[in-house]
Amino acid sequence: MSSTIATPFDTTLIPGVSDRPGDDPIFSLNAEASQRAATGESVLNATLGALMDEEGRLAVMPSVSRAIAGVPAEVAAAYAPISGPPAFLEAVTRDTFGTSPLAETCVATATAGATGGLAHAIATFLERGQALLTTDYFWSPYKIIASHAGREVEQFEMFDDAGAFHLQAFEKALVELIARQGRALILFNFPCHNPTGYSLDEAEWEGVAEIVARCGTEAPVAFLVDLAYAHFGAPGSESWVRHVERMAESAQVLVAWTASKAYAQYGSRVGALLAPNRDSDERLRIANALGYACRGTWSNCNHLGMLAMTELLVNEELRTAVEEERAQLRRLLAERVRLFNTEASRAGLHYPRYEGGFFVTVFTEASQRAAERMRESGVFVVPIRGALRVAMCSTPAAQIPRLVAALEEGVTAGARE
Repeated sequence: MSSTIATPFDTTLIPGVSDRPGDDPIFSLNAEASQRAATGESVLNATLGALMDEEGRLAVMPSVSRAIAGVPAEVAAAYAPISGPPAFLEAVTRDTFGTSPLAETCVATATAGATGGLAHAIATFLERGQALLTTDYFWSPYKIIASHAGREVEQFEMFDDAGAFHLQAFEKALVELIARQGRALILFNFPCHNPTGYSLDEAEWEGVAEIVARCGTEAPVAFLVDLAYAHFGAPGSESWVRHVERMAESAQVLVAWTASKAYAQYGSRVGALLAPNRDSDERLRIANALGYACRGTWSNCNHLGMLAMTELLVNEELRTAVEEERAQLRRLLAERVRLFNTEASRAGLHYPRYEGGFFVTVFTEASQRAAERMRESGVFVVPIRGALRVAMCSTPAAQIPRLVAALEEGVTAGARE
């Protein structure tokens, strides 16, 4: 027989965490879509950021699976170094920066996916109570990561009236933030921004680099690039490296690297945070701070995953095979992007320039109602402030006309109600 012991306390949780939400809204929508599909209903699920093939199965890369299987069990089972195996960190640095001089002066630390890199950057380059700066459309967990670390998120208007990146709004917000808190951490998710799908063009990158470099002479400024979707950008989108070289003259460049999308290994949680710096003393301080953060958070990362990724990056045969397999996935996604642009333009939908990446955003002030109307017809997207986030990565090409028709109907109905 069980009994309940009466206590004078409603909860043992500290006040700051006692009213937190229990589930992520995107995963909740995905669960509802999956449940309805399991009953035999025709469901189009464009919520989760995972690349699916045309049959709706999770796309995987055979060479990655071979590399994972090839790691000796007794090696994989051992603890990894706290900051990650040196060979892994060197390989990731070269993969990120290539022949850029930034690769020669880079500190790198293993993280639990790019999310772990973001968490380390926020906790290491901002004081408690301070705010990072990002676009007003952003991946919602940025706010969760910041809040959990006792930091805040401030935003600036991402698009100007012409639909281009709003450089003036960015500079104004950055200058005001520095004046208020004496330092800044900027978080940009380009190329292939989540949730809008937008990639900065050359002129926009040049403008951003000039602003960051100038502000970096006035106060400590860190510029963090979340590279989650970069491997799926349009040709030329890799030019971001050249522009962050300009920033690095006065600001601290940071890069969050991940295997999740580039290697279709979402569950392996393999990532790294890279921090190039020309000052050797500062590199040591950064390395120590990030290693300390690792020990105090997860201690060490997925050894099997890091060993496999190292082999994929340094073994020429495997690297070539992976690049060919990724190219196939890029072509699959690029065809969806092409079809969406054709159908959405015909339907008169309002959305940003979309050249590649897992997501696109359709603007509507009545996003919640529009998403509800779409769910009534079995089409699931994610409502966000002022827009609908659409996961093209999980939408088969054959379903794009249905998706666009549902978006058109949902946006129109939402505007009427």
